[in-house]
Amino acid sequence: MIPAPFEYVRAGSVDEAIAALTEHGDEAKVLAGGHSLLPLMKLRLATPSVLVDVGRVGDLSYIRDAGDEIHVGGLTRHHDVEHSDLLRDQCGLLAHVASFVGDPQVRHRGTIGGSIAHGDPASDLPAAVLALGGSLVLRGPNGERVVPASEFFQGFLETALAPDELLVEVRVSKMPGAGFSYQKFTKRAQDWAIVGAAVVRNGHTGIALVNMGSTPIRATAVELALASGASAADAAAVAAEGTDPSADLNASEDFRRHLARVLVRRGLEAAGA
Repeated sequence: MIPAPFEYVRAGSVDEAIAALTEHGDEAKVLAGGHSLLPLMKLRLATPSVLVDVGRVGDLSYIRDAGDEIHVGGLTRHHDVEHSDLLRDQCGLLAHVASFVGDPQVRHRGTIGGSIAHGDPASDLPAAVLALGGSLVLRGPNGERVVPASEFFQGFLETALAPDELLVEVRVSKMPGAGFSYQKFTKRAQDWAIVGAAVVRNGHTGIALVNMGSTPIRATAVELALASGASAADAAAVAAEGTDPSADLNASEDFRRHLARVLVRRGLEAAGA
């Protein structure tokens, strides 16, 4: 398939990118690694008239120690997230989940900001940031704002990003020594998750589900059950509560609910519940 015609703008800085987005509004889309946007364009499911390429804005690629938090630039490649010693030591879940994204080619080109901004409920990293209680820094013509991950995902492929904003940074708390796990059920290792469960235990437990609704979602029923003293098995039994999975060629709604219960139990056990 061939995308519809579009204009191409290469931004040399964040300010140039925001200026282009402000000028073209809803007709523009941001191009980072391209692994989320280009397939949609080839299928004509997305038909932007302008692509704003931010792939060479080097000052958005970093992983920094920021006291109690780790700050990850929006253009940081999945490969760099996966292999960051800082993340492995202080926030192991995020580095671990990055290793599940696509294949090596995708991980060397795709970016954490692009994956999160795309807002696909079947993606790996949005659920990880949600389970970690992370936040996203959005920058537009009126400056920056910080949005909790719990408020960022608003619908299927819909997020809190305004048309003239960039996701410039991901922030997660340090959790040295935390137990964590990512359980991902697929047909092939590099596929999107049919269902996934990201789990982190650090005094309290954060759990987020992949492909169990129109957005990545917290498994709040499980978290509340654990806080009330339930065992891992008993807590996992309510993993499907509050979810709204869809049916497709890969799984029925009931099978996805079953997978959520199984994967959350496995995740809790692996994380030390």
